[in-house]
Amino acid sequence: MSQPNPAGAEAAATPRRRDPPEGAVILVVDDSEHTRELLDHQLRQDGYIVVQARNGQEALEYVERLPPDVILLDAMMPGIDGFEVARRLKAQPHTRLIPVIMITALTDQADKIHSIEAGADHFISKPFDQAEVRARVRAALKLKRLTDELESAENIIFALARAIKAKDAGTDAHTVRVTGLAGELGRRLGLPADELDAIEKASVLHDIGKIAIPDAILNKPGPLNDEEWKLMKKHTLKGVEICRPLRSLRGALPIIRWHHERVNGSGYPDGLAGDQIPLSARIMAVVDVYDALQSRRPYKPAFGREKCVAILREGVQSGWWDTRVVEALVEIVSQREARPEPAPPIAPTSSP
Repeated sequence: MSQPNPAGAEAAATPRRRDPPEGAVILVVDDSEHTRELLDHQLRQDGYIVVQARNGQEALEYVERLPPDVILLDAMMPGIDGFEVARRLKAQPHTRLIPVIMITALTDQADKIHSIEAGADHFISKPFDQAEVRARVRAALKLKRLTDELESAENIIFALARAIKAKDAGTDAHTVRVTGLAGELGRRLGLPADELDAIEKASVLHDIGKIAIPDAILNKPGPLNDEEWKLMKKHTLKGVEICRPLRSLRGALPIIRWHHERVNGSGYPDGLAGDQIPLSARIMAVVDVYDALQSRRPYKPAFGREKCVAILREGVQSGWWDTRVVEALVEIVSQREARPEPAPPIAPTSSP
């Protein structure tokens, strides 16, 4: 006969407590001291770290110093109200993913819609129920934890991209230059905000697949043979494989895959032609080639601007590059070269 399990019996008799993530910080924002203290007491009982703000300005200042995990935000406050606080937080990349639970005495449907439009993730009506507050905070923390995990995975991929510089000494500086030039070119050609964001990410990640290419090929001082070239061309597909699991990088995948395609269909890996190649990928192709031309590589010296432009225009004549993209790039680099260098600061003269 089996012996009873005391631990199991105790667990069955006692409701299982759902512990919050260790060190979870909840920011309570309300102009009513009574409401703040009530929420503070309830949340500390659940093991959360609670901080308080008396108004919208204090809340914004606190979040700027130390972003919390969840914000409980009163809608109606003097000065900067909760709607405006939520709107400002959701407009900033470094704070827009913090869950905001709006607490409001307003019951009109239009006010609830106003909360949602301001960016609130949940809302609770006053007088609030203690159990509902706890449930909403738990749900918000679960969402925050999942978001943080995805953000960590994205950071790992970007760190991997930066690690490529250990294999190819020129890649790191190349990435910085390509990011700035591709973004400027995308804006000049009228790309929408989401595609500009994709170009910025792809500028860092477009060569991430080179992590799978042997060092001997990456840094070979002479031309690649057929077998080496076949391996090198796989870096676009390898890059897509690495980045595909993250939803946040989906916009960058077409650029990573197709930045070596050519307008006449002679590129790789898929032989796309003309408008089959997204404009963002055509931009990356031209910027990538321009920067390679003006950079010293194991197999070539650095070329001056005029020679780089001449080679790009030859490529247009050969059907490789988009004419509009090349000419827009030529305008940008010409304007950059024409800008006068800033005057050096005047050294202060000492008094006699």
